[in-house]
Amino acid sequence: MKWLMVFIGGGAGSVLRFGMSIFMQRFAFAFPAATLMANVIAAIVISILTVSMLKSNSNTWLFLATGLCGGLSTFSTFSLETVQLYRDGHSTLATLNIALSLVICIAVVYFILRTFPSTSA
Repeated sequence: MKWLMVFIGGGAGSVLRFGMSIFMQRFAFAFPAATLMANVIAAIVISILTVSMLKSNSNTWLFLATGLCGGLSTFSTFSLETVQLYRDGHSTLATLNIALSLVICIAVVYFILRTFPSTSA
């Protein structure tokens, strides 16, 4: 059952990320905004899950945190898009992508974990 929860959640997260990419292509950004948005949303969701009681429910945690957030967030795509920006001569955008991705995602997690006391055991 645990494997199934991760599998279904991961599929849902991957489909959400794919949908964000398709939606953001309409705006023709050189900046990889869809990946940044997916990673920030996953950081928010996993932070909220961490301070909630959902961690005590193994199947729910596996579905939402491990599966959904794991499928939604993507370090490999972030890495590839950053290198492609550098290769295409967009070093400023590549550096901005690194800075924004790290600072925003870590700041979101820090803020949520600091602001809301954990209710899990």
